[in-house]
This record gives sequence, C-alpha cells and structure tokens, in this order.
Amino acid sequence: MAVPKRKVSKARGRSRVANWKASVPTLVECPQCHAQKPAHVACPECGYYDGEKKILVASDKKKDKK
Repeated sequence: MAVPKRKVSKARGRSRVANWKASVPTLVECPQCHAQKPAHVACPECGYYDGEKKILVASDKKKDKK
C-alpha cells in the first residue's frame, strides 16, 4: 500500500482542496412554456417532456377540480 514519505504542508493540502467548487446548473428553455428548466427533465411549470404531457402540475390539478 502506498504511504507518503513526508507530511503534506498545510498550503499544499489546502490549495488542492480549494479547487472543489460547486458549479451552476445548466438551464435550458422549455419549448412549450418557455420557462427555464434543467436539461433532460420534465418542465416543472407545464409538465411537458419531449413534446408530451408527462406529469401533472399544481395548476392542472386546480383546473381538474373546477
């Protein structure tokens, strides 16, 4: 098993850890309602994915009750 010969200095270790950053999620425009949504995910605003209605949205549920 590999074991380091010497202690890694604080500066070297911390600079290595400092490069782990959170990235901003990529958003695309929904072709149905033009809202911003994550790619390859059903739109949370209208419920469409790949041109078909896939999920019920809160606004759809309100319309069904009336």
